[in-house]
Amino acid sequence: MAAMSNSYAQPILRTADLAEGLRVVERLLGIADLRDLEVDFEVLISSAHVLTPLLKLFPDAEWWAEGGRSGSSAKGDDPSTHLPVRLRSWATPPEAVGPFLDALGGSPATVRWDFMGWPEAPEVGLGAGGARGAFVTLCVNVRDLELEEPATDHTVFVHVKQIEAERAPWLAGQVGQQVIGDLVMAPY
Repeated sequence: MAAMSNSYAQPILRTADLAEGLRVVERLLGIADLRDLEVDFEVLISSAHVLTPLLKLFPDAEWWAEGGRSGSSAKGDDPSTHLPVRLRSWATPPEAVGPFLDALGGSPATVRWDFMGWPEAPEVGLGAGGARGAFVTLCVNVRDLELEEPATDHTVFVHVKQIEAERAPWLAGQVGQQVIGDLVMAPY
């Protein structure tokens, strides 16, 4: 895996309707260069009811115990004896999104679509954006990218390069939205 710098993300939609969040993600993906499209997942799991189907979906996922406790996939531990755990699966096919969302229950999670780049944005003086910073994240049952602010709603973030911050409101406008919060550094 190549080393990358963090992207910057800005929220453009907060909704209690998960289907609405997914529609906005689909519209954003509709204007993106989807070559090399893959999806990353992260979830904070507190119950075996959620853990079991997610381990079936992502048998090679990384996980580690929360709250400074020991226990992780790297040690070969049994995650069901270390709940709550944080589970992360990288570079998966987009077809995994539906089954992942179906298995979550109320668990806080992120789904991040990673692709080749954003389109040219001549109205704000930007050419096509490259792969660094070209992501869309759907935060499910949580308000932030780090899974620290549980919520009953869902938030869509667009990611951009910090030096191209003006691309975020432009992208929001392309899908009938506007930025609703600050540009923040993404955790990965």
